[in-house]
Amino acid sequence: MDSEQRYLENFPKVHALLAIVAIGVVYMNIIPGMVADWYDDPNYSHGFLVPLIAGYFLMQNWPALKSSPLRPSNAGLLLIIGSLVLLLLGYVGTEYFTMRSSLVFLLAGIVLYWFGWAILRLTSLSIAFLIFMVPLPYIVYDALAFPLKLLVTKASVAALVLLSVPVVREGNIIMFPQTVLEVADACSGLRSLMSLVTLAVALAFLNHKTALKRTILICSAVPVAIVTNMFRVITTGVLANQYGSAVAEGFFHEFAGFAVFALAMVILFGESALLKKVGR
Repeated sequence: MDSEQRYLENFPKVHALLAIVAIGVVYMNIIPGMVADWYDDPNYSHGFLVPLIAGYFLMQNWPALKSSPLRPSNAGLLLIIGSLVLLLLGYVGTEYFTMRSSLVFLLAGIVLYWFGWAILRLTSLSIAFLIFMVPLPYIVYDALAFPLKLLVTKASVAALVLLSVPVVREGNIIMFPQTVLEVADACSGLRSLMSLVTLAVALAFLNHKTALKRTILICSAVPVAIVTNMFRVITTGVLANQYGSAVAEGFFHEFAGFAVFALAMVILFGESALLKKVGR
């Protein structure tokens, strides 16, 4: 512990400050753009919460961090260099996901270089969780949204038929005798899926200790998001068939989105509470 105390006392705080300033300069056009995406794109509004949750994870491990051995590792330099190369490749290819995600790897490299493997292991959850704040590339988003739209449309139409609602499907278009509805990207369930997976990971590591329970909770976020969104489309379809397309627009459409996401959160929290009562 004496050597660790001396290391902290001799820690080059000026160099650390310069490193923080350098990161701010290098990412000054990258981080603000990412925050703007959180604000402008409802798919990624959960990004505002991700750093706060990561900070909470870090505070939970603070007692262990203070008592862990400090053994700086030069392996961190390799990770830092790799992160900067990733940043450069993203910049050359104008690929924002690569540029933004390089910050997460850079932080891991700095921790490893300054404090060592033990500290990196204790901070790994906080650092890795930051990846959820990075918006997906549009090509990935579209590749996921399209099959989800078709799945939601098919399942919703099948349910409407069982409810004796006259309906015909063509692709992601649902046609009623008096109106037509389109299952757009926002109705695919991908928006709530990304937010729910982020929430599920946070719940899994906050409330559960075993890998099995964590895996069950995280994986369940996918069907929960899809099924609750199907319920939204089915309800909208029933109402649209009775009262016209106005119920699928404006206030009701936005309110239905919030209500369905709230329902999904309740299911996820309920599942987490149930898992806590199962086993040891």
